[in-house]
Amino acid sequence: MTPPLVLTVAGSDSGGGAGIQADLKTMLALGVHGMSVLTAVTAQNSQGVQGVWELPVEAVRGQYRAVVDDIGVQAVKTGMLASAALVEAVAELLAGTPGAPAVVDPVGVSKHGDPLLAEAALDSVRTKLLPLATVATPNLDEVTQLTGLVVEDGTGMRRAADAVLGYGPRWALIKGGHLPGGAEEVVDLLTDGTEEHWLRAPRYDNRHTHGTGCTLASAVASGLAKGLEVPEAVRQAKEYVTGAIAAGFALGSGIGPVDHGWRFRG
Repeated sequence: MTPPLVLTVAGSDSGGGAGIQADLKTMLALGVHGMSVLTAVTAQNSQGVQGVWELPVEAVRGQYRAVVDDIGVQAVKTGMLASAALVEAVAELLAGTPGAPAVVDPVGVSKHGDPLLAEAALDSVRTKLLPLATVATPNLDEVTQLTGLVVEDGTGMRRAADAVLGYGPRWALIKGGHLPGGAEEVVDLLTDGTEEHWLRAPRYDNRHTHGTGCTLASAVASGLAKGLEVPEAVRQAKEYVTGAIAAGFALGSGIGPVDHGWRFRG
């Protein structure tokens, strides 16, 4: 029996902790069939991003059409899109794929602070991509990039969610992992402007968290492909990524990845 089909449209991480590699590992761990459209290749390791090479728009469009026209897809996740041209091309492709929920992770900077989205592309993300999102999953740095808001507490997260929803996604998942203060809990806010879900998990003292955002967005897309409603897909994704963060391991001399296979290692 064919498992649910999920497509990731994102960049490659040569170190294997984030990007396409994290997405496909997450999808395997959650029992769906992962497929990929590469948007960019990075030279990347535990210390940061040493180089980025965007793929041509035609290459991205060709990969997407090859998968969707033959195999089909039940959910799409977008990650690093790098440039305005790629953002607009992917938005056009998503608009032509009705019935497949889209999880948009508006990747702006890497875990190491390296820029992964051209400044000029931000407006395209706001006006072309976010209106097509079933769920948008910005972290607090990405919230600031997109909206100009600096979030420091729960009230700020509500304001951030309203601002992100103003760009048109059905749901906004504001990730509170970067909240100041070092609280013992990590609190995220999921809302569609009417319902509000506060998701809480322990904060683990583990610096090896590379790939957290990619992993969460892919886990949400996997849940949606299985037919879960958004709140339940996000709840299960949060549970999975919390375990992956707890099991994150050292790799190289810098920040290591979360452990996508933590449930198999018991």
